[in-house]
Amino acid sequence: MIAIIDYGSGNLRSISNAFRKIGANVQVTSSPESLSDSDALVLPGVGAFGSAMDKLENLRDTIIRNIEDGKPFLGICLGLQVLLSGSQESPGVRGLDVIPGRVVRIPPGNKVPHMGWNQLVPRRDSPLLEGVEDEYFYFVHSYHAEPAEDVVAATTEYGIEMTAVIEADNVYATQFHPEKSGEAGLDILRNFREIIRG
Repeated sequence: MIAIIDYGSGNLRSISNAFRKIGANVQVTSSPESLSDSDALVLPGVGAFGSAMDKLENLRDTIIRNIEDGKPFLGICLGLQVLLSGSQESPGVRGLDVIPGRVVRIPPGNKVPHMGWNQLVPRRDSPLLEGVEDEYFYFVHSYHAEPAEDVVAATTEYGIEMTAVIEADNVYATQFHPEKSGEAGLDILRNFREIIRG
């Protein structure tokens, strides 16, 4: 069972419907026990970094422990950003800090938010990106991740090169919304399901 983490931030219905569309067994839950009993965790999210971290406070230790235990994890949009140490959007608020680095505002000169379809630029092979390496995906964000480590599996161009996909051992994350990205997005979710199956 794939646990979609319900912390009051994000459109959980669209991501759960997308997983069901590919035949995956999902449960939307905020229960630490259900998260620990699951085969994989999915953390979607839209909104502000600080607000998300406030809402995740009671689940923080459970999420980190499951990641450290090797459970497959997929972060989506804000769910990618909260994996990092912190964000310019919410100074002083600590992220999950699973991946060292920071989240910074998209620089002036680019229309913010970055909203719409953009193409992936693969940086290395990743099982999450099998068959969709140069496809277009749907983005909506005003901040972008700058990981300190070499965990970027794909970028996208928007005036600057921005992190689009992160892979660090059992942790995967996309800045774009696979659930809003048509068949290519469903392929990302299918690939994640295959990762879970091992």
